[in-house]
Amino acid sequence: MKKPIAGGAGSATRVEVALPRSRVAQRRALTSLLENERFLAFVLLAPTVLLLGVFIAYPFVMGVWFSLSNISVGNPGHFVGLHNFVKAWNDSIFQTAFWNTSFYTFWATIFKLALGMWLALLLNRHFRGKRIVRASMLLPFIVPTVLSTFAWRWMFDPTFSVLNWTLYRAGFITNKLPFLSNGDWALWCAIVVNTWRGMPFFAITLLAGLQTINTDLHEAASLDGANGWKRFWHVTWPLLKPVTVVVVVFSIIQTFSDFQLIYVLTGGGPANSTHLLATYAYQIGVATGLLGEGAAISLCMLPVLFVVVWIQLRYLRRLEGA
Repeated sequence: MKKPIAGGAGSATRVEVALPRSRVAQRRALTSLLENERFLAFVLLAPTVLLLGVFIAYPFVMGVWFSLSNISVGNPGHFVGLHNFVKAWNDSIFQTAFWNTSFYTFWATIFKLALGMWLALLLNRHFRGKRIVRASMLLPFIVPTVLSTFAWRWMFDPTFSVLNWTLYRAGFITNKLPFLSNGDWALWCAIVVNTWRGMPFFAITLLAGLQTINTDLHEAASLDGANGWKRFWHVTWPLLKPVTVVVVVFSIIQTFSDFQLIYVLTGGGPANSTHLLATYAYQIGVATGLLGEGAAISLCMLPVLFVVVWIQLRYLRRLEGA
């Protein structure tokens, strides 16, 4: 704000003195700026975009570049195209890891869905202490994966296995079962542990979906003579499908890219028979220092997950449009 000050007598020039803007004017300018929806949206989204760019977009771009080069620890490498992907595809251990990942994801998701649905239906009933029981269901999901997997590893231990001791004392077995010393047994043990850990997530989420279903629909079906199974199949299940599809999508993404559980439980052994794509990529990229080949193996998960998620989301849209 400029205020003219008159000079003295005669033809003295006028002097303009710059005065600071009032606080009221500054507040009005700030208010008008915040009322601008575009500017406000930019301010609110900027931290999220920055975090996503630094911790997701940048590592992903670097991973793609690594997969197309022969970079390794101490060697900047150069562009080699799809050589790493071709080498991985012809690798017998990679083929085993790819099959194990698909097998592991399929059966773990099936068991988590079936047991989670059964548990959700039980928890949806009225009984004493149901709040405590519902809260305790989250314990396997809350406990750190490494800690809980170490406990399962001790239970499956070939020498000190409490499961072998219990089965032997009960007279069910005469020789110790090779829980982690046999590749097929070890993979099924990993599926059991993953099911135990992921089932509460299914149960709580499906329980939330069950809570939204109007009880009048079940009462009307009962009056029409429908038994429990028919009420579930024709009333509960159709209304629960959208929630189930979303839960299954999240489960497939987490299970297909699982690393901690297998790394702690078996380490990919015995003889590389329980490797998943994530653990094998870690072994090649970090343990041996071949960063380019490890990145290529890890990126092989991307197209599979993209196709699976696309199919399920398309099915979900069809359900919503029906």
